[in-house]
Amino acid sequence: MKFDIITIFPEIFDSYFKESLLARAQEKKLLEINVHNLRDWATDAHKTVDDSPFGGALGMVLKVEPLYRAVSALKSQTTNSKSQTKHKIQNTKTILFTPRGKKFTQRKASEYAKLDQLIMICGRYEGVDERVGKYIADEQISIGDYDLMGGELPAMIVVETVARLIPGVIGKEEFLKEHIQNGGFVEYAQYTRPEVFSAQDGSASSGVVWKVPKVLMSGNHKEIEAWRKQHGKTIR
Repeated sequence: MKFDIITIFPEIFDSYFKESLLARAQEKKLLEINVHNLRDWATDAHKTVDDSPFGGALGMVLKVEPLYRAVSALKSQTTNSKSQTKHKIQNTKTILFTPRGKKFTQRKASEYAKLDQLIMICGRYEGVDERVGKYIADEQISIGDYDLMGGELPAMIVVETVARLIPGVIGKEEFLKEHIQNGGFVEYAQYTRPEVFSAQDGSASSGVVWKVPKVLMSGNHKEIEAWRKQHGKTIR
């Protein structure tokens, strides 16, 4: 799968995508992450990508022209198939990050994981020209009911959430066993050694003693499964 991120601050992504499982997945050619500077599609000498909004509102707004050229160029790219012949990417989608968008969910991540290409537009300042969301983006997405300074953090979240669903990215296939058919997964409480944690806090009290639930040490798989269902949460 191919991720294409359009931003005016490409350096933000440098360290994040070069570490841990995402770095390994790129090395193994399981996925491809490309970060593009929107200014590369500006046509004036100053590489202008924003302007003041009509109507006298505060701040600056990203212009429609460079974003139109950027998305058009990325959609027209070709990729190599397993047979080494070049073909145009067909199964692609463009999303724009905005607080007014649809809530990003695990189910949406599962939908995106079936794509060949996901193009992400990161807004900045006071936002993006409304025509981008209306005519260029296929979907407008929000990662929560709060406002950020830009779409770069949402892009990282979407990449990691979707990449995790690609076979081989997080390791063995059984690591995805918690997935359920409707595009979600079950997350439950986890414990590891030591079985008993004891610490002195320096006060007059005897400190803390935190124990692992006995059922997890019982070896009874039926009871352990029941405990996990009771203490788990289904994420969709």
